[in-house]
Amino acid sequence: MSPSRKPDDTPEVFSITGAQTSLTEDQSGRTRRYLFSMLLRTACFVGAVLAQGWLRWVLIAGAVFLPYIAVVVANAGRENARVPQPTQPVARLSADRIPIGPAPRDRD
Repeated sequence: MSPSRKPDDTPEVFSITGAQTSLTEDQSGRTRRYLFSMLLRTACFVGAVLAQGWLRWVLIAGAVFLPYIAVVVANAGRENARVPQPTQPVARLSADRIPIGPAPRDRD
């Protein structure tokens, strides 16, 4: 097995761009997160009807606050997308190595 291959013999793909995910992929992911939150809210409503005591109040609180949390999580999309780092580090100069002013002359 060569070093560039994965164990399942699929070639490894490298990203050469810092581009974000496509808008379609981003929207579908955000839609799935929102749908999951709303399903959880529905379960809280059903559970609140069937439960008694303190559990009922916890489920009601979840049903009340989940819409806000779901909207915040669903709207936290493209600005939080991870941007890939460059494959090779950029050399940095320290302050004492930056030339300032005219070049020094050789004294003979």
